[in-house]
Amino acid sequence: MARKQKDYLADLLADEDGEEAQAPSPAPAAAEVAPPSQPTERQQRARSTTLLGRESALARVATGEVRQVTQLLLDPARVRVWPGNARSYKHLTEESCRELIDSIVAEGGQKVPAVVRRVEGDPAHDYEVIAGTRRHWSISWLRSHSYPDMKFVAQVADLDDEAAFRLADLENRARKDVSDLERARNYAAALKAHYGNNLTRMAERLKLSKGWLSKMLKVARIPDTVIEAFASPAEVQLKPAYPLAQALDDKERATAIKRAAGAIAKEQAALRKSGEPALPSSEVIARLLAAGQEKAKPEQLVLDGAHGRPAVTVQSSNRQGVTLRLHAGHGLSNEDLLNRLRDALYQLEEEGRGLQR
Repeated sequence: MARKQKDYLADLLADEDGEEAQAPSPAPAAAEVAPPSQPTERQQRARSTTLLGRESALARVATGEVRQVTQLLLDPARVRVWPGNARSYKHLTEESCRELIDSIVAEGGQKVPAVVRRVEGDPAHDYEVIAGTRRHWSISWLRSHSYPDMKFVAQVADLDDEAAFRLADLENRARKDVSDLERARNYAAALKAHYGNNLTRMAERLKLSKGWLSKMLKVARIPDTVIEAFASPAEVQLKPAYPLAQALDDKERATAIKRAAGAIAKEQAALRKSGEPALPSSEVIARLLAAGQEKAKPEQLVLDGAHGRPAVTVQSSNRQGVTLRLHAGHGLSNEDLLNRLRDALYQLEEEGRGLQR
């Protein structure tokens, strides 16, 4: 049954965990769900207060784009997940969805509908999830674990890709379990796909700070070889990861950072295998940032005397001056020894380590 756009937007981003028990139960019919019974005046006031901010935000996004909304009971196997969403479906687990799974079981079904849109040309799927990836995963898990008749409750919306992206992004902003790295890479893909690589236009459409969005896009460029040093991609958060992304702009440092990341990734694998806690992200970032910062000490400059024995060694060269060692038994005359000293000073100047006058 078609529902008003305002009703759809008000329900859309209700918290999966906090409000799962408050929404009306879906009817057992296999086709369209009948409209829920009218809530009391008190319930209406409470619900309006809870959803006011989200309803306003979504109304701005979807005005003129969401033309019809239909709520259905679906087989999740016939519903694919839209790849434009930031949440990584493959990283969802029973543990990460445990609270939602328990809520669905306790309430006898999914109460907050997901948002889907119809797909064409895919014989294996009829719809794709725009918002509600965790709900889709949880219902799929329940169907394979003693609840084969559990249905995926969804509202069908007519959205183009850019509107779908903004809708999914609004929902993900309220989800703590969507990592900064997931969002950053989602923004990077959307910048090219929906906004023609125009950062200003994208920031305006998403109502985001251009500077903040620029930092997210930079973090998105951190290569997987470096991400593997962390216990999980979810450990990569914007504020601490941004200096790392900046450091990777230096080609010499980038090589050292990638080498260090490989070593740390092996340490993490060993810790997982032994059942020990993983290295925290703060330590991983500190070690990665330190890579390539160590200044290699220049080799000591040694000038030989007679018979191949050392005559002059430059022990140090810095702002305070040059320290030379004259070796005994060098077999040179004083004049030849002075020539060796001159040679040492000339060579230091060529290397940029000469005496500062």
